[in-house]
Amino acid sequence: MATNAAPKQSRSRPATSDPTFDWRRIAYTAMVSRALDDVEEATNRNKTSVPREHLVLYQFSARGHEVAQVILGSLLTHPRDAASAYYRSRPLLLSLGLSIDDALASPLGRSGGFSDGRDIGVVCNLPRRDGPIVLPMSGDVGSQYTPCAGWAQSILYHRDVLDDASYKGAIAVVLGGEGSVATNGFWSALTMATTLSLPMVFYIEDNGLGISVRGEMQTPGGNIARNLASFGNLLVRDGDGTDPAEAARLLAECVEHARGGNGPALVHLTVPRLCSHSGPDNQRGYRTDDEIAADFTRDPLPKLKRYLVPRTISAAAWREVEAEVQRDVDEGLRKARARPPADPDTVRRFVFEELDAPAMLGGLTLEERAALDGSEDARDEGEVVRFAEAVRRTLRRELEVNPKCVVFGEDVGRKGGVHLVTEGLQRQFSERRVFDTSLSEEGIIGRAVGMAIAGLMPVAEIQFRKYADPATEQLNNCGTLRWRTANRFAAPIVVRMPGGFGKDVGDPWHSLSDEVRFTHSLGWQVLVPSNAADAVGLLRAAMRSGNPTVFFEHRSLLMTSDGSARYPGDDYVLPLGKANRLREGTDLTLITWGAMVHRCVEAAERFAGRVDLLDLRTVMPWDREQVLASVGRTGRCLIVHEDTLTAGFGAEIAATVAKESFWVLDAPVDRLAVEDVPMPYHPVLLDAVLPSAERIAERIDALLAV
Repeated sequence: MATNAAPKQSRSRPATSDPTFDWRRIAYTAMVSRALDDVEEATNRNKTSVPREHLVLYQFSARGHEVAQVILGSLLTHPRDAASAYYRSRPLLLSLGLSIDDALASPLGRSGGFSDGRDIGVVCNLPRRDGPIVLPMSGDVGSQYTPCAGWAQSILYHRDVLDDASYKGAIAVVLGGEGSVATNGFWSALTMATTLSLPMVFYIEDNGLGISVRGEMQTPGGNIARNLASFGNLLVRDGDGTDPAEAARLLAECVEHARGGNGPALVHLTVPRLCSHSGPDNQRGYRTDDEIAADFTRDPLPKLKRYLVPRTISAAAWREVEAEVQRDVDEGLRKARARPPADPDTVRRFVFEELDAPAMLGGLTLEERAALDGSEDARDEGEVVRFAEAVRRTLRRELEVNPKCVVFGEDVGRKGGVHLVTEGLQRQFSERRVFDTSLSEEGIIGRAVGMAIAGLMPVAEIQFRKYADPATEQLNNCGTLRWRTANRFAAPIVVRMPGGFGKDVGDPWHSLSDEVRFTHSLGWQVLVPSNAADAVGLLRAAMRSGNPTVFFEHRSLLMTSDGSARYPGDDYVLPLGKANRLREGTDLTLITWGAMVHRCVEAAERFAGRVDLLDLRTVMPWDREQVLASVGRTGRCLIVHEDTLTAGFGAEIAATVAKESFWVLDAPVDRLAVEDVPMPYHPVLLDAVLPSAERIAERIDALLAV
């Protein structure tokens, strides 16, 4: 048996005693939500009589969850409030202003709405310039928590650092089911909220089932509120989400607590799941008829009616609300079906920013970016600096000129980073702007996403490339955010990520390169500078961009003087996707990036005038035009990189060259990379797998002999 039976009900106060709530509006919205579920489930059942373009292809119901969610939505009244929700949260969006036709159009795959047919119909969002917003949802479980914590931290930043009084009293609210409390995202956000005393409310609606798994498997004892009772700096409340009076009282208490600057709150409300998990699910495989029937006895809508009629709303007025709901839903369905299907000609738009069509919310505005100085002209008289110093100076300059810039990660504050790249920045700019985080990469990236949506410029550090793996979900969701919201939201963050072999040392954990993984993560720019000057120009370009960016800092360049160059100036910025031609040659094109550039330079010196050497500098976007132009002149191509040979980014370049330059090639396109083994620790083993200048020269010589 499930253990989420409703707790003993508290004595309900009369509905007329608290003017906080517009109970007629709450009843209307809850009934609209139930009616929308009715419509969607009916279209799924009547597949033979409803045209395919009018079907809901993937349906999630909020049956049983409506009333408490709508009450919560009625409490989000501050223009800087934000909610972060999940696929069963449509009642909340309806309470915040989602129109009925938009609510139906997206599930039907029609044009417009919150995804323009690109995403599951209940994965919603709600952008506004002045009004409570709903952050873009995701289809995965638990990823809604840490971006919400980022928004909550941004409230404090706007209020206290930027002196924006309009954020005073604002809160962030995150919704999740009881299954989601087992995820990394929940615990990371809870850590952030409690340690930073964030104005944040966790709303956990517990229907006792994570698809088919009972609540006891999600959290010990099946009740997260009881387990968190001893958590410091967290108000915890627990109750029955089907009792309107109790739900309203507990939700209002938690919201008031967070608004008053008292830190975070968590409210756990039990609700029934009056539906299958989703449209295709058959819950009778894991629930008995008696269990299903017991849930229907706890339906919150009849309880709401008994609570309101006749004390607050007359029986006749209730019938009027029911009729109004039916009229409005019928009209909304008619409008939604009248919309044309989503236009396939537009499906490729908004993977990246389009300057003539900025996102509604997210990142610096075009005007803010235009006000920041930038020049492609490098200063010739600059002093020679090492790679790490170049990155530090760039971060310092951007912190000086852009008050919305924040830098954070594990150990980046007091210590100054494990490579000391951020050394001294916290002392200069304060803990509010350069700060350490808890040990959670999920939290670091999710927090950055919420901050970027709130209009800040977050620069997050992941200590080593391999450590980004726990944040994969957040990284992927950030990259697709603009596309899946049809340009309503964007999260242009910068993620600094050291990796690659170190000085005379490697290992499978700290020396992973694998930059190709992020070129597969749609929507991301991937920058791999080979020297200090390029690091300055590329990092500044990333921090002025409207797209999220992985900025790859090679460990060997951080630890040695190999990447030293003249400092190009405080306003130096490079265009992305433009390779640097380091050597001119007639007989072979040599393409590389990152630390391999220096080995390729050494190898190319042995073939005076014969090797055309290109440092890509960025692998997403990459300079196809210059690569193909060079191969067109030389007729030969060798690609050298540190990532593994199989499926490394060199394979993409080789495939492009083989297709586009086939008729001018005098030799097969060749690649030299790390063999398909993890990066070894000992220098002898490291030298055995890394392309050396000698091996590069040997491969060049062999190709020239063809």
